[in-house]
Amino acid sequence: MSDYTYKEPFIMLAMLARWILLAVVTGLVVGTATSLFLHILAFLIGARTETPLWILAIILPIGGLANGLLIYYGYEKVKEKRSDSVITSIHKQGGQMPYSALFFRPVAALITLASGGSAGKTGPCSQMGAIIASWLGNRFGLREQLQKQIVVSGMAAGFAGVFGIPIAAAFYGVEVISSGKLRYEYIFPAVVASIASVEVSKVWHVPFHFFPIEQSYRLNEDIAWKVLTIGIVCGLVAWIFIEVFEEIGMLFEYLKHRFHIWQPLMPMIGGTVLALLILLIPTDYFSLGMPMLQDTLQGEQAKFYEPFIKILLVAITLGSGFYGGVVTPLFIIGALSGSSLAQLFGIHPAFGAAIGLVAGVASASNAPIAAAFMGLELFSGINAIYAVTSSMAAYIVIGHRSVHPDQIVTHPKSFLVYKENSVPGGRGTGRITYKALRKMRKQESARRAWKRFVPHFHHQSGQLSKKRE
Repeated sequence: MSDYTYKEPFIMLAMLARWILLAVVTGLVVGTATSLFLHILAFLIGARTETPLWILAIILPIGGLANGLLIYYGYEKVKEKRSDSVITSIHKQGGQMPYSALFFRPVAALITLASGGSAGKTGPCSQMGAIIASWLGNRFGLREQLQKQIVVSGMAAGFAGVFGIPIAAAFYGVEVISSGKLRYEYIFPAVVASIASVEVSKVWHVPFHFFPIEQSYRLNEDIAWKVLTIGIVCGLVAWIFIEVFEEIGMLFEYLKHRFHIWQPLMPMIGGTVLALLILLIPTDYFSLGMPMLQDTLQGEQAKFYEPFIKILLVAITLGSGFYGGVVTPLFIIGALSGSSLAQLFGIHPAFGAAIGLVAGVASASNAPIAAAFMGLELFSGINAIYAVTSSMAAYIVIGHRSVHPDQIVTHPKSFLVYKENSVPGGRGTGRITYKALRKMRKQESARRAWKRFVPHFHHQSGQLSKKRE
């Protein structure tokens, strides 16, 4: 037996001790920064709630212009050649991120949410955590592989510091960097950093909200089928969200090039559209929308149209150039969808909202494990099998789309549709197997024949009608 056999446990223990130290430091620093951001955001949103409607309508385009100018002059003009995307940083930059984004991105997010733009707070905190972790990794002199691990840990710590869900945040950070492949070596430091972030956030008095499900359901066939159906429908709603988000973003991009509009003015145009909509739509749908989420998760029945109002507002906000996160809107869209479906299936609205929230995150982010843990951490009393079932159903039905356009697809979800390794997800453009393509061509031929037949049928019917007259 070689000496290495005896040395290996000690080497692994040393590695474990090193990651405990690095991850705890990362979590404490990131949790403190996240807490500062959240307290400033809470103050600004609190001041906004007392503002008259006509002033809110004026603030939206002003906030859009401020957002556009800040990102254009403060960030785009001075940013380093590296991308500030965490996923791109892991796959293409060796875990290196531009430090200039550490100030400008959070400030831009504060402007977006304080002015009433419909976006989230998780994205800015996760990105802030990743940038801080990248800086710490460079100070510690970590080599590339360890640098990537600490950046993922920082992203997870930023996520955890927002909602107080360390296990879900750790798996979200690991899953979101690539769809179809789980990097196990990232999990332990991400979990430790997330726990440290949550604990230090409690010290800084960041409030976390958890929702006990009063009407919990034991495992039975009837409820299982209803949960599965809700997961599928919420996955399709997430599919609609991604498509609407992409289409509205392309529309604003088209308008910019077609009419030669200066880039910083695009968020102002989006803010003007939102200002018109705020005169027609209740203000609860704007900004973070956390009161609406809390009411829904506490059992208030949602209407079927409500998720689509939120989808439209988020797509206009982020598509026009405002900066903000997308995970919190996913929470709201999923919860509203699940709550509205609960009435149809005869289950408690709070239970439906919890299932919908889990399914929405699992599908749009391609993070079913994180979403299942999210259900267990946020909602006491929910059955783990229901959380996993809804997560996996939504994750599969959405296909290869993602709210993170640079998310890498490493393994396909179906043998009928496949993508080459290391291809970004985006809207789900992929290759289709010959068997599936042949079937689709037959269906398309049938549709074309029907389209040719229908006008001919109407023409003949018109001729007969004239003869009868």
